[in-house]
Amino acid sequence: MPAAEALTTPAPLDAELLLRTLADGTRLRTLALLLTEGELCVCELTHALEVSQPKMSRHLAVLREAALVQDRRAGRWMYYRLPEGLPAWARQVLEGARGGLAAQHAADRARLVRMSGQPSAACCG
Repeated sequence: MPAAEALTTPAPLDAELLLRTLADGTRLRTLALLLTEGELCVCELTHALEVSQPKMSRHLAVLREAALVQDRRAGRWMYYRLPEGLPAWARQVLEGARGGLAAQHAADRARLVRMSGQPSAACCG
C-alpha cells in the first residue's frame, strides 16, 4: 500500500472506553453508519449526520483515540472505517446500538444516499 494510503493503527480497545464513547449521539451515529456502509469520507459523514466539518473532525479524533475507527488518506481526503481487528464483542455492542437507532439510522442513510451521484464523487473526488 502506498504511503499516502497507509492506515493508522489504533491502540487496543477497552470496554469501559467503548461505552463512554458510545454515550455521545454523534459518535454513536457515526459508528452505526460505518458499520453499515464500510468506509466513508469526512464530507459524507458531515452530510449524513448534518453536522459541521469541525464538529465531525473532533468526534472522529475521539473515535480514533478509543480505537474505534481507522483512517486513511487519499490525496486531500480522509476516509474512515471500523478497525479490521475490532473484537467480536465490540462489533456486537455496535450492532445492538445501531438496532436501537433504527429511525435515526435510516434517516442518516437516506441523506447519504441522496448525495448527488456517488457520495465520494460528489464531495471527495
